Amino acid sequence: MTVTGIISAIVIGLIIGVVARLILPGKQDIPIWLTIVVGIVAALIGSFIAGSFRDTDGIDWVELLIQLVLAIIGVAIVAGAYGRKGVGR
Repeated sequence: MTVTGIISAIVIGLIIGVVARLILPGKQDIPIWLTIVVGIVAALIGSFIAGSFRDTDGIDWVELLIQLVLAIIGVAIVAGAYGRKGVGR
């Protein structure tokens, strides 16, 4: 992955994290900064996964879909873990 690919994955991750939170049903009790971090991590992992078997010019819709699915899964996991943190109080 090139430096440009990493920077674009971070920018896309900012958007993907927020979109994943909007798509995920229910209320997620996590801060927006954590949602963005999950989106960035999902975008980087998704770029790595998609880049290993695809290389296209222009918009790679399969890569975006992989990133979005990873972000939705990540937000769900983090929201569950973050929400459970306050149960024992």
